[in-house]
Amino acid sequence: MFIPLSPDSANQCGLKTRKAAWEVLQAVAAGAYADAALDRTLRKYSFGKLDRGLVTEIAFGAIRKRYLLDCWIDFLGKIPACRQPPLLRWLLHVGLYQIICMERIPAAAAVNTAVEMAKMSKLKRLAPVVNGLLRSAIRSKGKGIDLPVKEKQEEMLAQCHSLPVWLAEKLLLWQGDRKAEKIAKAFNETPFIDIRVNRLRANLEMVRSELLASGIESFLIKDCPYGLQVPSGAGDLRGWPGYKEGFWSVQDRAAQCISPLLLPKRGERVLDACAAPGGKTTHLAELMEDKGEIWAVDRSHDRMKRLKDNSVRMGINSVKLLVADACDLLKEKPAWRNYFQKILVDAPCSGLGTLARNPDARWRVSLEDLEELIDLQAHLLDSLAPLLSPGGRLVYSTCTINPEENLSQVNQFLSNHSGFTLQYEKQIWPGIDNAGDGFFSAVIDR
Repeated sequence: MFIPLSPDSANQCGLKTRKAAWEVLQAVAAGAYADAALDRTLRKYSFGKLDRGLVTEIAFGAIRKRYLLDCWIDFLGKIPACRQPPLLRWLLHVGLYQIICMERIPAAAAVNTAVEMAKMSKLKRLAPVVNGLLRSAIRSKGKGIDLPVKEKQEEMLAQCHSLPVWLAEKLLLWQGDRKAEKIAKAFNETPFIDIRVNRLRANLEMVRSELLASGIESFLIKDCPYGLQVPSGAGDLRGWPGYKEGFWSVQDRAAQCISPLLLPKRGERVLDACAAPGGKTTHLAELMEDKGEIWAVDRSHDRMKRLKDNSVRMGINSVKLLVADACDLLKEKPAWRNYFQKILVDAPCSGLGTLARNPDARWRVSLEDLEELIDLQAHLLDSLAPLLSPGGRLVYSTCTINPEENLSQVNQFLSNHSGFTLQYEKQIWPGIDNAGDGFFSAVIDR
């Protein structure tokens, strides 16, 4: 039976951290992006390093494991998860994630804090439901009782690794049983933080030394000459040495391989057609020694502001900003026909390669969304092709593992545009090819 906690003991059990995690889940359910919701919530509370880490693990973990936790609600409760009041559903997720997925959290703390939060909110009358279901989860775990086995392979893969069933089905189709399992597992692993040293202002050893002096260990990344890997959980990176000075920026190792494919040189005219928030744009400027004409184009004013702020922080002056739809550039800038020697098309995509880093992304994308994105990508490539000068190079990239957005898209473009040839293409699969995100890149010369 649940014994009410005094305020002091509730604090000891970490009531405030669980409440913060619950707020993140509610914000994401209302449409916010997980990273933005977490950042806003952590700014609201004055948590130390350990508590920030706990909030992050519970919130991101519960979002990532949404389908698995729903399966537990369906198994243990009288009402299916999809019919539960949303506020109750997310509170149960906070409690269940600690019980089912975290070994170092005392089960009593997970139950007691969840019941306290119910009593302190609009769920007061449902506190016994919270108590009963979470204690059933503890008993099931203690007896070694697991969820019932699904009949279909894609349903079992989806349940085990908390994926939408349609995505589990696609993974099996794309890669087969063994590799699909590895990819699905990688989607649920806590990612490293990868940073790219700004060669205009610093070097690897300088940044590594300053990080280590603050107790932050870093490691070199194979095939990323200016990349460093930092274990997660080292606190707010904006407080790390060198961030404010623009000595480095955050960029996944797979993304760090994209801009160099253009072979950008000093003095060239380069277009980054879908630029914001600007990781690849600033990388281009670094590779060109900040000497040249780089146009960064994006439709979002807010995201372009981030690009501008990052450029200023990193001391980059060669980037020019244009808020516009890349599909309409030839109409808006007719003088740009055959103008650019290099064009980067880091296309809007489903983001299915970044599910470990973006725990909410798997729940945002549908099969209908994929069709719309494929049409948009094709339109982008068709619209930007006339802007590339003869002898120029175009790099098409995405952060997805969906073949229809990747090689199939490139092949369709080549079949419609004579005079363009494919020089190189690569698909990176998370869990198989590297420890970073899933990425696709194609080099096309004119």
